[in-house]
Amino acid sequence: MRNDVEAMIEVGDHPLGTFFQLGNQTAVECVAYGGVDFIIIDTEHGPFDVETSLDLIRAAKSAGCVPFARVKDSSRASILKMLDAGALGIIIPNVRSLEEAREIVRWGKYFPIGERGIAPTPGAHYWTDDYATAGLGNFMRVCNEQTMLIPQCETLGCLNDIEAIARLEGIDGVFVGPFDLSAALGRPGDFDNPEHIEALDRVQRICREAGKASFIYATTPADARRRIEQGYDSIAYSMDALMLIDAVKRTVAQIREPR
Repeated sequence: MRNDVEAMIEVGDHPLGTFFQLGNQTAVECVAYGGVDFIIIDTEHGPFDVETSLDLIRAAKSAGCVPFARVKDSSRASILKMLDAGALGIIIPNVRSLEEAREIVRWGKYFPIGERGIAPTPGAHYWTDDYATAGLGNFMRVCNEQTMLIPQCETLGCLNDIEAIARLEGIDGVFVGPFDLSAALGRPGDFDNPEHIEALDRVQRICREAGKASFIYATTPADARRRIEQGYDSIAYSMDALMLIDAVKRTVAQIREPR
């Protein structure tokens, strides 16, 4: 088991991903062949669940792309099932407190860090890989190291507790959702609001000081480049459906341009 996103961040690279909502294995392959480093299978806003996600995870891995998943919530079932399906990173939305972050670690990490349930699953190749056949202790250690738990900072509760959350053992990074965070700050969509700008700077700084990865959503290539310059480790750019619409629009416009 190897998480290339984690490895890229460790050497100072900036992995680029996108949210995935099309829900088709061929679409996963096409997005992966387009060059992104990871996809985020969106089961919070997307229309699918674990069984479909299992096939999408397999397609991503076969195409050389790291599969992450945004789960529905921070419950044990939501976290456990997506990890067992083989997601190498779990993004947890709507986190509201340090206590909730502790519960995320409890369900998402094996002993001695957490209490993740143990079973031979598709994500672990049914315990046939070398790291799993080297003993249960080695299996749990590798999984704890290579699967990332990433709460989303998009509520005031999470923002208020961000220092403690980022320092928590078992939390591997923080993902900023700028849209929901702007609404939580009382200024929906006002990304130039000084309070919003300060919040994004603060999350990135705290993650860096805690030695944790900082992720953020970006809506344009220029926005993505700006966030990297700001110090964010990784960018989730747009989503597959929006990029498809944009590509079709550009093609149609080019064809219909007057000569």
